[in-house]
Amino acid sequence: MSHLEDVIARVDAAITESVITHMNELLIALSEDTELTREDRYAQQQRLRNAIAHHGKQYKEDQDARHDSLTKGGVIL
Repeated sequence: MSHLEDVIARVDAAITESVITHMNELLIALSEDTELTREDRYAQQQRLRNAIAHHGKQYKEDQDARHDSLTKGGVIL
């Protein structure tokens, strides 16, 4: 397995796991990876950034839906 294939597998696993901390750690590690070309590194970092952005948006939507559900007909006590 080439280094790029290994990195792609690690990015896939981090995205599947959907833990922001792990995705951020991998972003930092990729920034310092001299074995990848600039384009390959950028492509994998973009995948992580998109997953992080989507996760944040999904979290906000879930929180809003939960709040709406809890406050139907009144306020949270």
